[in-house]
Amino acid sequence: QVQLVESGGGLVQPGGSLRLSCVASGNVYRTDTMGWFRQAPGNEREEVATIDRNGDTHYVDAVAGRFTISRDSAKNEVYLQMNSLKVEDTANYLCILRRPYNGMGWWGKGTLVTVSS
Repeated sequence: QVQLVESGGGLVQPGGSLRLSCVASGNVYRTDTMGWFRQAPGNEREEVATIDRNGDTHYVDAVAGRFTISRDSAKNEVYLQMNSLKVEDTANYLCILRRPYNGMGWWGKGTLVTVSS
């Protein structure tokens, strides 16, 4: 069992920044991949960024160059630094932990990011 708790969401103006955090607890392995998805009303859930056991990262094109994912494996935490935010970034941001061995995954409840002037 894994529990994921996100924080850091809120209301921000276009061009502003937010830093999201996710803390994982329970049966967490160093080899787990962690990342962030987002879902806006009426849209499919979209993978935003992931970081694997080696620190290799992947970003969806829409956020590349603006968002940075990082992790502190010793603390089982993952972060998403979001800069130059746009209105279209508005969504519920969900933390994910994925186990490479069997493909199992766990989701947090999400933290809402609203970009509006």
